[in-house]
Amino acid sequence: MTAVRPDIAPKQAPEATRFPTGFVWGAATAAYQVEGAAAEDGRTPSIWDTFSRTPGKVRNGDTGDIAADHYHLYRDDVALMKRLGLKAYRFSISWSRVQPTGRGPAVERGLDFYRKLVDELLEAGITPVATLYHWDLPQELEDAGGWPQRVTADRFADYAAIMAGALGDRVGTWTTFNEPWCSAFLGYGSGVHAPGRTEPASALRAAHHLNLAHGRAIEVLRGQLPAAVQTSVTLNLHQVRPLTASAADADAARRIDAVGNRIFTGPMLRGEYPEDLIADTRHLVDWSRLVQDGDLAAISRPVDVLGVNYYTPTLVSTPPEGSGDTRNDGHGASDHSPWPGSEHVSFHLAEGKERTAMNWSIDPNGLYSLLMDVTRDHPGLPLMVTENGAAFDDYVSPEGRVEDPERIAYLHGHLDAVQRAVADGADVRGYFLWSLMDNFEWAYGYSKRFGAVYVDYASQRRIPKASAHWYADVIRRHGLPPTGPA
Repeated sequence: MTAVRPDIAPKQAPEATRFPTGFVWGAATAAYQVEGAAAEDGRTPSIWDTFSRTPGKVRNGDTGDIAADHYHLYRDDVALMKRLGLKAYRFSISWSRVQPTGRGPAVERGLDFYRKLVDELLEAGITPVATLYHWDLPQELEDAGGWPQRVTADRFADYAAIMAGALGDRVGTWTTFNEPWCSAFLGYGSGVHAPGRTEPASALRAAHHLNLAHGRAIEVLRGQLPAAVQTSVTLNLHQVRPLTASAADADAARRIDAVGNRIFTGPMLRGEYPEDLIADTRHLVDWSRLVQDGDLAAISRPVDVLGVNYYTPTLVSTPPEGSGDTRNDGHGASDHSPWPGSEHVSFHLAEGKERTAMNWSIDPNGLYSLLMDVTRDHPGLPLMVTENGAAFDDYVSPEGRVEDPERIAYLHGHLDAVQRAVADGADVRGYFLWSLMDNFEWAYGYSKRFGAVYVDYASQRRIPKASAHWYADVIRRHGLPPTGPA
């Protein structure tokens, strides 16, 4: 394993560039993307195991069978986190590893992996931040109907109780879901994510049942965990902008904001679904039957912190003559829209902006605006940037180094945006870099590298990239370098 370069000495940042006292510096991963060990110690297939084995669904036919082999190399990975100075590690739990059928008793061997991981983190002085669900539903639950079925929310509450009992004495922050929008609308709408279904009405039902599962899990966690433990949910809120100042483009932005953002923030944070969302989608679902008595009260149970994931803004317009084009929405090519009720909206890439290897526009001001919008709409709600990062075409030099100045510039710009938002009143309490290491990038397989740490998949060797060393320096400073990105 490669050690952190010793040529970056700790320096004291000027007060103006430092982050607030207690601001948390972390990095994040997801179970299916890094763990591997897909069939070990009782783990059964999740929807991503099935999806990745379906011809044509994942680039190059890649699967997460081995991934970054974090299941076997977690001790080395935690040691690397410690050398980089990380204060927190955000990881997700594989539901089918601990409860293989999605119902019934847990498998102790599966729980033991997470117990050992958490103990290793605590020993290293790194705070564990656990996410219950990052898109990997047990396949047996999908076979029974998946998230469009209300009973799946009941199963999730049972699973939350298992994990609270196993790790509640050692994990101080629990996140119910990561990006439920992707689970609902990429999984059941456009079909570019597992389980690969293209059913607009099912996508909307899935969104409601994910909301309901979140609320029921919060109730379970609050009933079992110590009072000091924090609960949260992480949303990939779309920073939506109209292409022009026209009324038509403003309406396109409203529609995408409704089905991209307010379908979750409305019930979770206000206890209601937006009326315009219901109007836009009533031809697909009967909301009066879908939302049962008591659902909104359950969904809106308070959380202690809202996780915000941001990569790029969403630029939209209303095309002429009602013809839509969702191919450039940044969520993968599909003949089916992930925006039910808003299919006739065009998506655009901002002109004059540099782009990542995902062809996403680089715009740190989008993160600033998003944090300020959430602060305005939900005053007093603590925020955490739980994912932010970029994929670039990284490679190992003949000298054995990975230089990624584009990623350093990306991170510097976005951390500066976070700092500006804090200065302007946003209660942002931490930042988690996506991702700790290169990994299985969903339908892109291993073709895209988001990691601060390079993974040679053939040998599983870890090589911290230049951005990892830069981020380690930011953590030591508790602030940005005064001269900007290297």
